Amino acid sequence: MIDTSDLLRSPLDSWHRGRDAKMAEFGGWEMPLSYAASGVVAEHNAVRDTVGLFDVSHLGKALVRGPGAKDFVNRTLANDLNRIAPGQAQYTMALTEDGGVIDDMIAYLRGDDEVFLIPNAANTAKVVSALQDAAGGEFEVRDQHRDFAVFALQGPRSKAVLESLGIQAPSEYMSFVDTEFDGAPLTVCRTGYTGEPGYELVPTWDSAPALWERLVTAVENDGGAAAGLGARDTLRTEMGYALHGHELTEDITPLEAGVRWAVGWKKEQFWGRDALLAQRETGAPRRSVGLKAVDRGVPRAGMDVVLGDGTVVGVTTSGTFSPSLQTGIALALIDAATDEDAELFLDVRGRKLAVAAQKPPFAADHTRD
Repeated sequence: MIDTSDLLRSPLDSWHRGRDAKMAEFGGWEMPLSYAASGVVAEHNAVRDTVGLFDVSHLGKALVRGPGAKDFVNRTLANDLNRIAPGQAQYTMALTEDGGVIDDMIAYLRGDDEVFLIPNAANTAKVVSALQDAAGGEFEVRDQHRDFAVFALQGPRSKAVLESLGIQAPSEYMSFVDTEFDGAPLTVCRTGYTGEPGYELVPTWDSAPALWERLVTAVENDGGAAAGLGARDTLRTEMGYALHGHELTEDITPLEAGVRWAVGWKKEQFWGRDALLAQRETGAPRRSVGLKAVDRGVPRAGMDVVLGDGTVVGVTTSGTFSPSLQTGIALALIDAATDEDAELFLDVRGRKLAVAAQKPPFAADHTRD
């Protein structure tokens, strides 16, 4: 039996267990993988067809505040905060000096003097420490991991759910509002990780259970369901979205991972800039590709990608069965020199699984609808 006594838990932990959730470890937290009454596939389909509600409170939260905080963050993280205005959010990354990805995250720009960050659970302390070292005491850099919860409300009916509760829904993609619900502070951002229209809600830790109960009731009344992180993974893989620890690591650069669009190339300073510029000049040695199974079989992370003669040209970084396509799909990192028309296979315990390269997303992307 796995010892879970040291794992952190969401403020919704008792609710999940009351719904007979299958729990699993995610970045040092014990979180719901799926619920007994539904399961991963039904929860996946609820998001695609109506609406799903995820507890993603394991995600990190960090605050950078002080005169010039925006410019400070812009000198460290990869994307360019000058591309957005206060009240908007941005996908960005913290990089190593070699250009690898320490973590990817969402930056909420509240103004020139305040930036709120949502990094990944396992990397929050590392990101905060790096920013604190760079700040040298000039800016407040605070780890707020357990000050706030995070919920993801995703699906075509997500806006209707918010409106039924009188919660303001930002109209523009990657915009957010700081508001209140039942007297408690609440941040609502139009973003997500599923390929469907949706929102991320950031309530205070203490107010999270009451808000969750109201949201769950509204979601279920609208034909949707609470969803676990198993469905979140199948949904994001169908979109080809990168996950840190899989498509993004300290050994994989943004150029290799296919997220060069999240780099502020014209900026004069950010962590890892020189290494990325050098790689852009010479060409990345690997590239990210999507793979769709031609034969029966489910790809998993860590499988060798091979040519017909058995030559290994890469490895899968994520793999799953796609409920939307009813077939196996994967994301992989392969040698850049591999012919784009080459016949590819996955090595499944010595058996060759034929796959076809396909540029993600594998399913229709309605994020901005």
